[in-house]
Amino acid sequence: MQPNAPNSCPHCSSPDEKPAAAHLPPAPYICPMCEGVRSDKPGACPQCGMALEKNPLAKRNEPECCGDGGDEEVRDLWWRVRWSAAMAAPVVLLSMGMDLPVIRDIPHDASGWMQFVWSTPVVFWVGWPLLVRFGRSLLTLRFNMFTLIGLGVLAAWFYSVVALIAPGWLPHTTTHGGIALYFESAAVITVLVLIGQLLELRARSATGSAIRALMNLAPKTALLVRDGTEIETAVDDIQIGDVLRIKPGARIPVDGIVTEGSSAVDESMLTGESMPQTKEANAAVTGGTVNGTGTFLMRAERIGANTLLSQIVEMTAKAQASRAPVQRLADRVSAWFVPAVVLIAVLTFVLWWQFGPQPSFAFAVVNAVAVLIIACPCALGLATPMAVTVGLGRGAQLGVLIKNAETLERLQQIDTLMLDKTGTLTEGRPTVFEIFPLPGLSARDLLACAAAVESASEHPLATAIVNAAKERDIPLATVTDFQAVVGGGVLGNIGESEVFVGQAAFLNKNGVFLDAECHARSVQLQAEGCTVVIVVLNEKPLGLIAIKDKVKETTPKAIESLHALGLKLQMITGDALTTAQRVAKDLGIDEVTAEVSPKEKLLHVYQARGKDRHVAFAGDGINDAPALAAADVGIAMGTGTEVAIQSAAVTLVKGDLRALHQAFALSRATMQVIRQNLWFAFLYNGLGIPLAAGILYPFTGWLLNPMIASVAMSLSSLSVILNSLRLRRFK
Repeated sequence: MQPNAPNSCPHCSSPDEKPAAAHLPPAPYICPMCEGVRSDKPGACPQCGMALEKNPLAKRNEPECCGDGGDEEVRDLWWRVRWSAAMAAPVVLLSMGMDLPVIRDIPHDASGWMQFVWSTPVVFWVGWPLLVRFGRSLLTLRFNMFTLIGLGVLAAWFYSVVALIAPGWLPHTTTHGGIALYFESAAVITVLVLIGQLLELRARSATGSAIRALMNLAPKTALLVRDGTEIETAVDDIQIGDVLRIKPGARIPVDGIVTEGSSAVDESMLTGESMPQTKEANAAVTGGTVNGTGTFLMRAERIGANTLLSQIVEMTAKAQASRAPVQRLADRVSAWFVPAVVLIAVLTFVLWWQFGPQPSFAFAVVNAVAVLIIACPCALGLATPMAVTVGLGRGAQLGVLIKNAETLERLQQIDTLMLDKTGTLTEGRPTVFEIFPLPGLSARDLLACAAAVESASEHPLATAIVNAAKERDIPLATVTDFQAVVGGGVLGNIGESEVFVGQAAFLNKNGVFLDAECHARSVQLQAEGCTVVIVVLNEKPLGLIAIKDKVKETTPKAIESLHALGLKLQMITGDALTTAQRVAKDLGIDEVTAEVSPKEKLLHVYQARGKDRHVAFAGDGINDAPALAAADVGIAMGTGTEVAIQSAAVTLVKGDLRALHQAFALSRATMQVIRQNLWFAFLYNGLGIPLAAGILYPFTGWLLNPMIASVAMSLSSLSVILNSLRLRRFK
């Protein structure tokens, strides 16, 4: 960790976030729960004990092949789990297998020393990181689950050592010919906690994957044009004002202005829309977007951290870093539970020592240890992770991938659901919606004429028209002299006839007009959210073809079921306002905001959360990544981009919004099981601790044997496990 500084945290010696430190580079590792905790290397948070995770805002200079500290820590935990399980197995066998032929012939003392030999490395070697976190929680007075774990493990181990070395110090509480030993409890608790830490760390190991995927959108090199010569240069060396050549299919390296040439550019990473945008002289282009079939020159205007892609990366990183996991209830109550247990154990020891029967000191030791053993947090520790593990597995079977326990808890609190349009509510690909021929021509002939010319184009609208012809088994005629008219459409010759397919506005400029009926239908279709192209033969209109991104068949039922849950639904899209309003009206969505940028989507999320709303955002595009990361719960379509999926906390595998209803229901069911588990764990401790302290002794002469306390502890854990397994039958 970093050394103490004038503005350092009193608990962990980490510097506070002060304006004076704003110029310092971000630390590579941060705590996901404790604000201001940072480190130069992986490890555990000094405040809460959780594993530190990679800071998405920190630059990484090492090549990808070198790996990272997070992977190293996963490997470290994995070998600890394997070694601890291997060494704990004989301890459990020796302790619990007294009726087995070989085990029962081993003398009690010999068995005890064998258990000591096998359990001690588990506790103090393999489980050393847990003891470090336990000690740190005591030093900082920030009690957590590791405080409870450390107390239980050390109490069981030290008591067993005393019983093994100096049995005369203890009263004659014997089992199988000797004093009861609890080496197996210390070893098994250590193994279970290490397994939980491994699963938790692996679940968070992909935190920075979305950031890396975004960064990979920017090309590493560009073609710099200088004195008429093209020079391949690193993108980092580009300066403002440099002229760059963008070839067909290449990604645009930086933000700038087109100076010469024209092309159609796929900007779906920004808008989420599949329709390429025509770029001519003086048009703005954005780094990371994909050039179409044309070639053009551009002048660099924004480079490095000032490009839009870099800003999206930073927004997504900050949103991820600002999401603190919800504290589990067990950790919330540990602030009073741990001191209470220790106080009860101390009082038990003092009271029995001063007022108990002889040997009073032995009775004091046994009862104080019984209190600590029965308060060992097995049930408490398993209450949440066991239910979460089963719940996450059941969600995967239902086609809902939920990344962590935090998401399960947050899902039940959601009251506002923001939805992207393209690819989320709609299919995300344009298809022919209607074919409207003029009198004297069939729809089939009109489509055949248009598809023949469009077959030479790579535009998504052309693909939709050609696919429609293929679906109808329409043969395509041979086209000659094909031309793509920038901002207008496509042109080609079929035999001796010239066919044009394109926009009405371009035709009007060239003196070609639709009749009143066809024009009225064109306006009506555009109002319904369609893109309309006109088919012209020898400068005479033949009719029009309407293309539309259809709403998914499952979306209406999904919206209905989400409304039934009492959610407020908002559409936030980069698409045109007319189209968005039409889709929202058809689906019954409460509010609609259109023509917004990725930054504006992010602002809408922050504004809603600023009004104390619990927001979930559902999307599928790169442009949705910042909003997905900033929402209380980000929900990605499994059919969407990798960046969206990695930025989200929930992924709908089939891209079907109906699964959202299952996600919300599963969240509520899982949280109900967690509350039941915690209630039982606290009830168990509430009853067990007084019994272990000897509260019934004055009335009945009965004391709780530490072995019985150990059995009760095991049964409490078993009850939590069985209750959690009920989620496997969730429907």
